[in-house]
Amino acid sequence: MNKRIKKILTYAKSPDGWFVLLAYLGLFKKMEDKKYLKKMYLGRMGYSINLESPKKFNEKLQWLKLYDRKPEYTTMVDKYAVKKYVADIIGEQYIIPTLGVWDRFEDIDFDKLPNQFVLKCTHDSGGLVICRDKSKFDFKSARKKINKCLKRNYYYIGREQPYKNVVPRIIAEQYMEDTQNTDLRDYKFFCFNGEPVYCQVISERTSNETIDFFDMEWNHQEFTGLALPNEPFSSSPIPIPIPTQFDEMKKVAKILAKESAFLRVDFYEVKGNLYFGELTFYPASGFGVFSPDKYNLIIGKMLKLPVKSDKKFAHNTQIAG
Repeated sequence: MNKRIKKILTYAKSPDGWFVLLAYLGLFKKMEDKKYLKKMYLGRMGYSINLESPKKFNEKLQWLKLYDRKPEYTTMVDKYAVKKYVADIIGEQYIIPTLGVWDRFEDIDFDKLPNQFVLKCTHDSGGLVICRDKSKFDFKSARKKINKCLKRNYYYIGREQPYKNVVPRIIAEQYMEDTQNTDLRDYKFFCFNGEPVYCQVISERTSNETIDFFDMEWNHQEFTGLALPNEPFSSSPIPIPIPTQFDEMKKVAKILAKESAFLRVDFYEVKGNLYFGELTFYPASGFGVFSPDKYNLIIGKMLKLPVKSDKKFAHNTQIAG
């Protein structure tokens, strides 16, 4: 049974699970955000969210969706615009080269692209197509996937406000290859109130995906994430070596996350060189959980929320919890 069917069966059995299934069909676009997120959380998690005094990590991410909103967040999640945003802060040398940007799939001149490249939609999560050999590239499948993503406003799925006004475009990036692994490893730094605390490492993403967490001394952590309720992701069967650029990753992550209550900063390491991946405010759209369960509270405690006052923020003042 594939994961998609498992998800459908899981949600069908949970309180308000029907809401999740219908929400993915786009039936609740006019529902206000707070009500939508409460119902979505109940349907996804199986229990109600505590927004008045959030304690768990994913509860606090939902709180931030509702109350921590800044115009620059739109630039920070736009996969094209964020390149200049990040380059202006840390330097152009960390940016994966862009080969082109287009409004429509039909506008792409594939003859001008190299034999290997990556296509990404700028406005969502998941709108990704990798070409490792243009002579074998499935243009029909790529067109179908990209055009479907271009029609979708990612905001309406998880009410992630930063995505609401991102202009839907397609970018082609230089293909980055790791000669030691089938896929590039993702190094995702979980930064709490400007400080990197954990590095999530995703390996073999397109084959046998594994997820591991490390602290800032590269000590392997006992917790992992859940693919589905009661189904933890597998850890790597072999030890993951500390990346050559680990200290630089920590330094750059801290610079980029310095003004955020929570921000995940992603990197790749290619032939000893460090490259920026993306910025994420709400991993798994704030519906992910950790296993063992105690870490949902332990990690949640690390995130200090700004004070809410009439839905405006005193960002320099924080509350415990």
